[in-house]
Amino acid sequence: MQKRYGPVAITVVFVLFVSLVLSAAGTASAQSVFYLSVGTTLSVGVEPNAAGKDRRTQEGYADQLHAMAGASGLRLVKLGCPGVTSVTMIAGGICDYPLGSQLAQAVRFLEDHQGLVAFVTIDVGANDIEPCSSLSGQEQQLCVVQAIGNVATNLPQILGALRAAAGQNVTIIGMNYYNPFLASWFLDAGLAAASTVLQITFNNVLASIYGIPTFGVVVADVAGACSSYDTSLIGGIPLNVLTVCQLTWMCVPPPVGPNIHANADGYAVIAGAFLPLLP
Repeated sequence: MQKRYGPVAITVVFVLFVSLVLSAAGTASAQSVFYLSVGTTLSVGVEPNAAGKDRRTQEGYADQLHAMAGASGLRLVKLGCPGVTSVTMIAGGICDYPLGSQLAQAVRFLEDHQGLVAFVTIDVGANDIEPCSSLSGQEQQLCVVQAIGNVATNLPQILGALRAAAGQNVTIIGMNYYNPFLASWFLDAGLAAASTVLQITFNNVLASIYGIPTFGVVVADVAGACSSYDTSLIGGIPLNVLTVCQLTWMCVPPPVGPNIHANADGYAVIAGAFLPLLP
C-alpha cells in the first residue's frame, strides 16, 4: 500500500529543502573570487605628487582592470612592490612580505586559494633595465646585457613557480612595456630612436619567455596600446612621442616631472590592453 504524506509533513520537507539551498548559496557567496596582481610600480599605481615624490595611488592598471572587469564579488589582491626587479621579486629585500619576497607571498596565496583565483597579472623586468638609462656608451651596453640576462634567468623561475601554485586552469597574463624615454625626442631624436631599439629588444625577450608553452601565459600588448612604434607625424611630432607625453609624466616640467610612470589615463590604457585577455 502506497504511503501518503499529509500537508504538514510536505510543508516541513519543503522548508528543510529551501533552508539547505539557501545555506549552500550563502556558503558559495561567502567564498570570494580573487584577482591576484604581481609586479612593479605600475601594478600599484605609482605617480608623482606635487613635489615630484613618488607615491602609491588607487589608479594603477590593476585597480582599473579590476573595475573594468565588472565582476560582482571579484576581490583584488595587490602584492606589487615599487622598484622590484626580477632578482628581488624572488629574493626580496625591497618591500616587506611575511614570507620574505613577493614571489613567495604570491605562491602561498595561490596555494591557499586553490579554485578561488580567477586570474593573475604580472609585470616585471622594467626595473632591471631602468638604471641603464642614466649611463652611456659601452657602460650602458654592458648594463643592458646584464639586465636582460637577469630577466632571462629569473622570469622563467617566477612564471614556473606561479604556474605550479596556480594550476593549469588559472589565466596568467603578462605584459610588455611602453617606452617613457621617447620623450627625449624633444632634446635628441637620435636618443629617442635608440631607446626604441632597446624597447623592441627587451619586449622581444619578454615575449619569448612568456610564450614558453609550459607557462601558459598570454601577453598584454601595452607597447601597441601606447603606439610605441608608430612614428607617424602629428603636427611635426611623432605619434609615439605625443602618446608618451599624454600617458605619462615624462613631459611635465619640474618638480613633478619628468617621471617615467604612467598617469591615470596611461594606467587606463595599460588596463585596457589586459582586458580582452581576461577569462
